[in-house]
Amino acid sequence: MPRSGMNGVDFESNVNFYRLRSDRLARAKASMKNYGLNAVICYDFDNIRYITGTHIGEWNRNKMNRYCLLIEGVEQPYLFDSAAPSKRKRVDWLDADHIMPAVGSMRGAIPEEAGMVQKVAEQITGYLKEYGVTGKVGMDIIDSPLIRALENEKVDIVDGQQAMLDARIIKTDDEIQLLKQSAAMVDGAYYDLAKALRPGILENELVAIANFKLYNWGSELVEFVNSISGERGNPHCHTFSNRMVRPGELIYFDIGNTYNGYKTCYYRTFSCGVPNAAQRAAYEKASKWIKDSISQIKAGNTSADVAKMWPAATDLGFKNEEEAFLLQFAHGIGLGLWEKPIISRLFSLENPFELKEGMVFAIETWCPAEDGSGSARIEEEVVVRKGGCEIITKFPSDEITSCGLPGCQFL
Repeated sequence: MPRSGMNGVDFESNVNFYRLRSDRLARAKASMKNYGLNAVICYDFDNIRYITGTHIGEWNRNKMNRYCLLIEGVEQPYLFDSAAPSKRKRVDWLDADHIMPAVGSMRGAIPEEAGMVQKVAEQITGYLKEYGVTGKVGMDIIDSPLIRALENEKVDIVDGQQAMLDARIIKTDDEIQLLKQSAAMVDGAYYDLAKALRPGILENELVAIANFKLYNWGSELVEFVNSISGERGNPHCHTFSNRMVRPGELIYFDIGNTYNGYKTCYYRTFSCGVPNAAQRAAYEKASKWIKDSISQIKAGNTSADVAKMWPAATDLGFKNEEEAFLLQFAHGIGLGLWEKPIISRLFSLENPFELKEGMVFAIETWCPAEDGSGSARIEEEVVVRKGGCEIITKFPSDEITSCGLPGCQFL
């Protein structure tokens, strides 16, 4: 559990945000150097936050106008932000002359003849020339007009995303504490969902309950609440609807909460009524697969050791592993929902990746009930430790949580 409260206090040690920002920036610089990059330009919101410790709201995530520039040998990154005047007043870990306004092309919404893409390219190259950068410049995500403009300015653009993903792959203690706090919020949301689940409630009503609780507790984003009942659970549709829950059905949820930037990906399965034999059998299989795979999460093992614990896609009735992708699955989690490394039978058996202490994974399994009354879906978030792993998702998962009718755990 988180070692202290959700908010910092003067009488107990909690997340140290100055240390968090300093550690992340140091890791980004080290990874940039390891990849032979002289600078990195980041448009990926998670990378910008990792490097600069700043945020502007999810409304701006897909506009491609906000970015940062990290240059080898320069202590502070340069931040180009749509709220630069506000940041200069409220961000005391970056000098004012390292915070600049950002416009860009807004993904082409601003007319090409306005010259905003060229202005951005000239702005970036101006800083690169000022600091004598002549080598490779990494970039994470980009739109084609900007990369052409930078190449026209003779900037040697290469892939910078791998350097940033490698910087983020091992979590600091402060990052792990924030991941635990985010998961604790979802622990509580599941209790409220269990109390609300009953015959007649709609999938989207349950989504609203989870959103209400999480935002009340300080979530900055509820990225998704998948609410999937009955026959919609097989095959997995990965989104909610306005379907009404009926007695005797399974329903599973996946909640993507964000607290201080740090995510959850956290499934749990419930039944509307006391689960029947087919439902229990499906759940027991999903539970065995996830427990077996968690047993392989330890420093020194590989992603192949984990993937071997899962059934083949054909065993579940799918044509191939592409069709079953995401069902028996694991992924790194942190500032991003899916971080390096990803684990799947699709590629991990032939391309093993070593697990290291401090990695954080979300591990998920799925199994349909033979009577068509739904599917079992379980997910746990774990921190890789030397002799095993620490599970940080705490809502009970040893059995199906039954709700809404006489004889159930929640009524």
